[in-house]
Amino acid sequence: MKGTRSKQPDITPDMLLRAYSIGLFPMADSADDPEIFWVEPEIRGVIPLAGFHTSRSLAKTIRRKPFDIRFNTAFEAVMDGCAAPAPDRPTTWINNKIRTLYATLHTMGYAHSVEAWEGDQLVGGLYGVSLGSAFFGESMFSRRTDASKICLVHLVERLKARGFELLDTQFTTEHLKSFGAIDVPKAEYEVLLANAMSSPDLAF
Repeated sequence: MKGTRSKQPDITPDMLLRAYSIGLFPMADSADDPEIFWVEPEIRGVIPLAGFHTSRSLAKTIRRKPFDIRFNTAFEAVMDGCAAPAPDRPTTWINNKIRTLYATLHTMGYAHSVEAWEGDQLVGGLYGVSLGSAFFGESMFSRRTDASKICLVHLVERLKARGFELLDTQFTTEHLKSFGAIDVPKAEYEVLLANAMSSPDLAF
């Protein structure tokens, strides 16, 4: 993980929002680590909203509507899903302090979830923070094939419809690159971020 990091034991929700506005985000070394540190990557992951694309197979799956997609109905349950061990992610960086901070941001109207439901069962989702005209994606999880991918598609549709300009993924993965995610140098990212922060906070 390239980028600067510094320990920050006492972070308030307002401090967290300020950090996002200048290009920082928090992480912990593990779920059991009580400390949080700021991360400022030299290379940032971004999904250009105009360049977002889905595969034919995923588009076909979405047309079948396998899940009920909801927004902001189970934010903390989505965080729980993201924090839970999975075959491809045996450990997590989401500690109790991060859970508390983002739950507070949710009640303040800044943190949001996209959820995939199968009946009354939450089977996938993602969460992140909206500020200005930017959405900062934090984490996602899936308990059914394509559940988190479909949540991402619905997130992008919502961001486009509401005038958002920046979808920050922090880092890129092969999974995200399949949707059009790109690596952006820090200086270029700072321009994108400044433009998004010059906007009033958009409704999610």
